[in-house]
Amino acid sequence: MRVLVIDPDSARAALVAEGLAGVEPLEVRHAGAYDEAEAAAFAPDVVVVAAESPDRDTIDSLREASLSNPRPVVMFVDRSEPGFAEEAVRAGVAAYVVAGLTPGRVRDVLAVAISRFQLMHQLRKDLEKAKADLASRKTIERAKALLMKERGLEEGAAYKLLRKLSMDTGRPLGAVAADLLAFAGVLKGDQS
Repeated sequence: MRVLVIDPDSARAALVAEGLAGVEPLEVRHAGAYDEAEAAAFAPDVVVVAAESPDRDTIDSLREASLSNPRPVVMFVDRSEPGFAEEAVRAGVAAYVVAGLTPGRVRDVLAVAISRFQLMHQLRKDLEKAKADLASRKTIERAKALLMKERGLEEGAAYKLLRKLSMDTGRPLGAVAADLLAFAGVLKGDQS
């Protein structure tokens, strides 16, 4: 396991490393502040941010990093201000632990955070796929309606024609429907 520990206090960072003792294989790297370029080069399995209290710069950096390179993040803070836990979770932090950094807890907290991250990552992928499928379905419905109107086809015949075009071209049905709508727009003089 590759662990990136972000903490300006090397003694507190050592507690994280101590809590991971016995994990094989293990590579722990320590940095005083979060730097996405360094994190990307190291490619950690999990990022542990330990601090006296969270700061907005770190949370903003984590938010930006989670958009381009999502990975499990755990925050151990000695104290927290109201609203910081919610901000951290929205920034992609999988576990936010206040006043709980002890070597005996590190491994379990990381395991839960990694599991939670994987679950949330899968849910996001499923949601994106569902949205794409819905958009494709709407496009197919619009293309069927166009064929029904322009060619005087029944719904089943319009769908069959779209499917045939899809199979003949080896392209997904949604892509064929989108092309049909785009061509119809061009022929009608639509600029959108």
